[in-house]
Amino acid sequence: MSENFTVKFSYKGKSNSMDNVSYHTTATELLDEVRNSFQVDDDIILRLIFKGKTIAQESVVEDDDNSMEVDGDATNNDNNAHPAFQPETTKIPKSKILKVIVMGSATTTNIQKLNSLRSDPLMRGFDDLPNQKSNNKSSTAAVLSTYWGPLHGHQSKQYKFCRFQECTDASFGSRPGSSTPHAWEARTLLEKLATDPGTVAIFESRELIVGTLGEMDPIDDRLMQKTASEGACLLGYNTNRGMRIDVKLRTDDLSGFRPYAELASTLIHELSHNWCGEHDVLFWTNFGQMRVEYLWEHARWMRRGGGKSSSTAALAEVTEMISPSIAKGTIARGSNDARNDDARAMMDNICQSVFRELTRDMAQHRLPVQSVAPAVLAFSRELMTERKYEDASWSKTGGQRLGGGDGTNSSPSASSNDGAAGAGAAAVVGMTPRERALAAAEKRAREKQRD
Repeated sequence: MSENFTVKFSYKGKSNSMDNVSYHTTATELLDEVRNSFQVDDDIILRLIFKGKTIAQESVVEDDDNSMEVDGDATNNDNNAHPAFQPETTKIPKSKILKVIVMGSATTTNIQKLNSLRSDPLMRGFDDLPNQKSNNKSSTAAVLSTYWGPLHGHQSKQYKFCRFQECTDASFGSRPGSSTPHAWEARTLLEKLATDPGTVAIFESRELIVGTLGEMDPIDDRLMQKTASEGACLLGYNTNRGMRIDVKLRTDDLSGFRPYAELASTLIHELSHNWCGEHDVLFWTNFGQMRVEYLWEHARWMRRGGGKSSSTAALAEVTEMISPSIAKGTIARGSNDARNDDARAMMDNICQSVFRELTRDMAQHRLPVQSVAPAVLAFSRELMTERKYEDASWSKTGGQRLGGGDGTNSSPSASSNDGAAGAGAAAVVGMTPRERALAAAEKRAREKQRD
């Protein structure tokens, strides 16, 4: 049977034909035609497929130097010396055109060459994955943010935010502009809020655990639109009393972030919703006490550093709320006057600053600040009694123990006839911060029921 036909090869979207093919045409001849017509590189192994079956395939031989080469020669490759098409299994169509698919694969030499190339130093291999997980755990526990300096930058091991979630560009209600900060900058800011020494002090004293600290979408938010229609401005919200807290980090035009001091105040506001859902007197009392504790923690580190510009208070932008004399420059940073600044005077400034915040915020809910002032002042006295300087190096540099060294229990912004409140503060000195917070909350709840 000497009937001739045409074979049409298809390889990488291209087609070539071979005429005068017969049942005597060997697989090697087909492979040679494919390699020449498509100009296939020598390091590619060819394979011909006709109706789902392999009719020809090149082999690879190993040289003395362990290199691999494709062997398509008929004299050395007996596997392809047979006819490619068998009369018994191949029927010639009326068009006399047989379609053959050509497949090519890289040789082992080519693969070894790729593997020998230098890997990208920015990409980790699978072998490094276990070490990467262990390193991530240790590094996360050690330093989460470097903004606060070497002594800070980490959360409490037990009481902390478990996860962080920033908004990506695709999650905004409108397309961000070229000046919009990147998502990684938002995540850095969330970590900065979580590792703020004042925030860490609040979490430890109240034994708080929050599931997620997230960024609130500044544009596409139905809750924000609802509160805006009510005459308010939503800057954050608390989901399921601490399961998740979202804070509005960005400005409305997406050109930057809101001032850090406002973000920290918003975060403390949302933390207060862990206990109280409504904005009543109990809520504002708890918020005021946490604000005092936040500022007092920064005041302690300010006194340790002598009011230097690198203190945590300056980084948190709250220096003026703690010590206006240092903020205005009437006392030089790092001087002995700044280091020896009276702790009671600092606490007095802190309380006055917090009362100004409360007056502004509580006015929206038609509540007077006088309803929460006594509890906030009593809490400030407890802080001064409890958190005294324990580091001996502070006294060597001229520091003094908080509350003074005369053994008195003076009260910031409190009158001399406030003896009952002072006795109450002294009675709870032996209690833990969490026990005192719970006792105060229960007391206020009982008073509210009696009223």
